[in-house]
Amino acid sequence: MSERSDETPAGLARIEGFLMSQAALLEAREKGQAFAGALTWLGPGEQDEISHRFAQHHLALRKEMLAATVARAEELKAEYSHRYDHLRWRITCLALIALGLYTVAVALLCRP
Repeated sequence: MSERSDETPAGLARIEGFLMSQAALLEAREKGQAFAGALTWLGPGEQDEISHRFAQHHLALRKEMLAATVARAEELKAEYSHRYDHLRWRITCLALIALGLYTVAVALLCRP
């Protein structure tokens, strides 16, 4: 495989990550503006400050939730990898036992 085709998935993942972060930033700003806009008794400067703080808080919460999701995914990956390894070991043992029993049975049946 060429070097260029190896870089394509990584490049697409970076572009997707960038677009997702920009969408999250836009959403946070919109929610901040909507929240601050509802506080009609504040002046424009105060609304801007509230909007900015709300957006920052919103982004921080999203980062925390994403980090928690990634951590849980890693935990599940480790747990299922362990279960798979254990299951594979058990199946291999059972297959070897079955092969051994089959061999003994064939040897006993083929005795003159």
